[in-house]
Amino acid sequence: MSKSGRLTTHVLDTALGKPAEGLRIDLFRLDGEERQLIRTVRTNNDGRVDAPLAEGESFKAGQYELVFHAGDYLRAAGMALPDPAFLDLIPLRFGIADVASHYHVPLLLSPYGYSTYRGS
Repeated sequence: MSKSGRLTTHVLDTALGKPAEGLRIDLFRLDGEERQLIRTVRTNNDGRVDAPLAEGESFKAGQYELVFHAGDYLRAAGMALPDPAFLDLIPLRFGIADVASHYHVPLLLSPYGYSTYRGS
C-alpha cells in the first residue's frame, strides 16, 4: 500500500444493480468559489476509475468537487428520463485534510436519488 494518500471513486447503478460503466467524472480543486479542473475520467466496466484521481504531488489538502455526469450516463443506459431530468449533474464538495490518508468517495446512483459516503 502507498505511504502517501490518494483520492479514488466508484459508481454503482442501484436501479440496474450493477456498476455504472462509462460515467464521466470531473475533478475540480476549489479556491473559494473558483474551480480549477484537475482531470476528467470515465468509469470502467467495474464502475471504477483505472487509477487514483489524485495522488502524490497532485494530492493536496483543500476543498475539492467531483461532478458526476449522471444524466448522460442514465440516458445512455436506456433509462427514460423526464425533460429536464431530475438528476443531471451531481456535484459533491468535500475536504481533504490528511494527505497521508486514502479518501474514497463512491456514488450510489439511480434516476431519482443518490448517496455517497467516505469509503475505504
